[in-house]
Amino acid sequence: MTNPLHEARAALEAAGQMPDAELDIATVALQLARVDAPVADWQAAQQHLSDIARAAVEAAAADPEADAGDLSRRRAALAGLLHETFGYAGDAETYDDLSNANLLKVIERRRGLPVALGILWLHAAEAAGWEAHGVDFPGHFLVALSGRGQVVVDVFGGGAPLEARDLRALLKKFAGETAELGRDTLAPMGKRAVLLRLQNNIKVRRLRDGDLMGAVSCTEDMLRIAPDAAPLWREAGLMHQRLGHITAAITSLERFLQLSPDGPQASRVRGLLEELRTRLN
Repeated sequence: MTNPLHEARAALEAAGQMPDAELDIATVALQLARVDAPVADWQAAQQHLSDIARAAVEAAAADPEADAGDLSRRRAALAGLLHETFGYAGDAETYDDLSNANLLKVIERRRGLPVALGILWLHAAEAAGWEAHGVDFPGHFLVALSGRGQVVVDVFGGGAPLEARDLRALLKKFAGETAELGRDTLAPMGKRAVLLRLQNNIKVRRLRDGDLMGAVSCTEDMLRIAPDAAPLWREAGLMHQRLGHITAAITSLERFLQLSPDGPQASRVRGLLEELRTRLN
């Protein structure tokens, strides 16, 4: 009998070798979710994703203006599909619940974090043949739809469109009153970066709760889909060090140096590696 955990992690490693544009973002998010919920019915969730995709294709076919690039109609069609037809909403009441970052649980509960809901938006938009990408907004993941121009959408807020004044207010809420919109504020994200942001929510919450083993496990799953992410190798190495996993710490830190051999962090890691190797002798 196939081990669901091994199966999920093998799928993540396969995704880690694929070009960003070829990733099926929602399916990879399901495999990440399987790691933390191995007994959940992920195939039923996969069927639900197929249902969303089919509905998005039908919505595009039913609205020629949206399909021709009318962004207000595209946004309205996706918001109606995901938030009305399928009943998804942001979970403001139990925001920090880890279930909100697990796509299997999000599908079960129809509630989630902005980035989890955003993955469903990106999945539906891609199925419809409409261009969309994640927005690396501080503290609050957003989605941008492109067509005749661009519209930024608050997927946590039911798919509401955000004008410049709305974005400015949102930024000040999360980054402080002195923060101002800039080029980096609305930086587009690739699919892999969106998946890493999803998992980072889990990693941060586990660290906050003192679950270091859970945090390093999450980090290693992130590395399965992003094997060249140097900062994650460093984080994994430092967590393994704290756990007393000296060999694993050395392996992770050596990989960090292969990917990022220069700079002050590399210098500090070299010093730490010397210390860790001495402890092995």
